[in-house]
Amino acid sequence: MRIPDGLRYSPDHLWVLVDGEQARIGITDHHQDALGEIVFAKLPQVGDSVLVGQAAAEVESSKSVSDIYAPISGSVVGVNERLVDSPGLLNSDPYGSGWLYDVMMSYDETLEQLLTPDEYRALVGD
Repeated sequence: MRIPDGLRYSPDHLWVLVDGEQARIGITDHHQDALGEIVFAKLPQVGDSVLVGQAAAEVESSKSVSDIYAPISGSVVGVNERLVDSPGLLNSDPYGSGWLYDVMMSYDETLEQLLTPDEYRALVGD
């Protein structure tokens, strides 16, 4: 299981790549493995507001339908349109072309509640 350095992680098995005031959100390798083959992804719309802990997206796999809870708050500024036709990218490349959405972070948002790579490794027992 891959847990790249340079990212932050939520206890809900999402990764966050911070780039200035924006962040890219995706599911971790651990999460995609637990879900099984992902066959559908419902993403937020550009302009939507997302709040920490609230459902921001949804993925359907061969095993179940799972809500994706926002790890940070802000305004959605981009979504991965490739997932519409190729939701399997979430399985095959969760840290690359399988990202979910980009968000302009709220200024009152802190990233301190997110886990470091080492903390996430301890959480998932890797």
